[in-house]
Amino acid sequence: MSRQAANTLEIEGLKTHFFTKAGIVKAVDGISFHVAAGEVLGLVGESGCGKSITGFSILGLVDPPGRIVSGAIRFQGRDIAGLPDEDLRRLRGDRIAMIFQDPMMTLNPVLRVDTQMVEAIRAHARVDQATALGRAREALAAVGIPSPERRLRAYPHELSGGMRQRIAIAIAFINRPDLVIADEPTTALDVTIQAQILHLAQELCRNSGTAMIWITHDLAVVSALADRIAVMYAGRIVEQGPVEDIVDRPLHPYTRGLLGSVPSHNARGRRLAQIPGMTPSLINLPGGCAFRTRCARAGPACLSDPPLTEPAAGRQLRCFDPVMAEAAA
Repeated sequence: MSRQAANTLEIEGLKTHFFTKAGIVKAVDGISFHVAAGEVLGLVGESGCGKSITGFSILGLVDPPGRIVSGAIRFQGRDIAGLPDEDLRRLRGDRIAMIFQDPMMTLNPVLRVDTQMVEAIRAHARVDQATALGRAREALAAVGIPSPERRLRAYPHELSGGMRQRIAIAIAFINRPDLVIADEPTTALDVTIQAQILHLAQELCRNSGTAMIWITHDLAVVSALADRIAVMYAGRIVEQGPVEDIVDRPLHPYTRGLLGSVPSHNARGRRLAQIPGMTPSLINLPGGCAFRTRCARAGPACLSDPPLTEPAAGRQLRCFDPVMAEAAA
């Protein structure tokens, strides 16, 4: 399947569980979504909902006692779930890349930037040192780093946090991947640098046709970047659809709670809204809807597992409340 295919990535019924002495942690519990070429999908939810494990599952980076127990991960039409490690290593950093929250997880503190970027290129392409250096220089210029020649000779600790994150993004895009997974890469940055990184990521995807999954807990951030949003809670996607629909017309009470807790959505002088309670343990999830213990609209029907519905074109929802409200109307 070519880069121009409708969907670069298709996830279907993915389950990633951790088998611990205390019990089975269902970190990812039957999620499905897709990302098209040049599209940005925002994967949103509180800490512990399974967002990062979803990204690690796609890359085959889930270590024991965790493992993918079922589901398909189709990358350009090929199911890569359960591929041998050697095949996955050829994909990582080449066709699929990842940007981590802390750029120092990407950058080696004892190696110069040029050494690390050249290694990233030559690990997947047969090019000489001069050609690799030229590509590294172009990659730094593409992410807006001034004096790229000088930055190439620097060590990571000599650069600011924003500069390090730009270099991590440059490394992720340097081999022109088909898919980039960004795991909260702007969390530690100030607002100004955060806005620059968001704009940069958007431009890189549009110009290269690269699909991107942007993992975050911040709906305000992702609403300015993504084309579509998938909201996760307790290992499941509870709502997904186009960004305008999710932000302007949220259907799931959890999505409405996330939006209500964004400061810009609050009236001046009014207390900031918050979702009551804590996320449940993934070992001892309550029966029925996992969100019902925190939901003000929970009813008797929520003691059963809510089915996945499509209330409108391009929308998916796992909740009884809008279904019951529509029936009553």
